[in-house]
Amino acid sequence: MLTARKMRKSARKGAGLAAGLAAGLAAGLGLLATGAHADGVLGLNDYPTAARADYVYACMATNGMNREALTRCSCSIDVIASILTYDDYVSAETVLSMRQVGGENVGMFRDSAIAKGVVADMRRAQAEAEIRCF
Repeated sequence: MLTARKMRKSARKGAGLAAGLAAGLAAGLGLLATGAHADGVLGLNDYPTAARADYVYACMATNGMNREALTRCSCSIDVIASILTYDDYVSAETVLSMRQVGGENVGMFRDSAIAKGVVADMRRAQAEAEIRCF
C-alpha cells in the first residue's frame, strides 16, 4: 500500500520518469501521425471502415448472419487487406462490377490483360483468406 511518504518519494523520482514518458508518448503519436503501426507495418490498415463493413456484411449475407460468420468474414477482409492495397482492392471490385454490365463498351474490363491481372490478384487474396479463415 502506498503511503504519503512513498508517494512523495515516487513523485521526486517521477519527475525524470514523467519527462521520459512524455517523450515516449510524443514519439508514439508522431509514428501514428505518419501512419506507422506498433508492429512496424505501414499501411496495413489502409482500408476505410465502410469498405471493411461492406465486405463483412456481404460475406455474412452469403455465409449466415451469426457470430461465427462475423468472425470468419472479419478475418477474411483482414487477410485480403494484408495482401492487397486498398487501391488494388477497389480496382478489382470495379472490374468485377463492370463485367456484370452488358454491352460492348465494357469489353475492356473482360478482355484486357490488366483487368485480368487485377482480378487474378483479388482471387488469390480471397483464396488465401478462405484457407486462413474458413
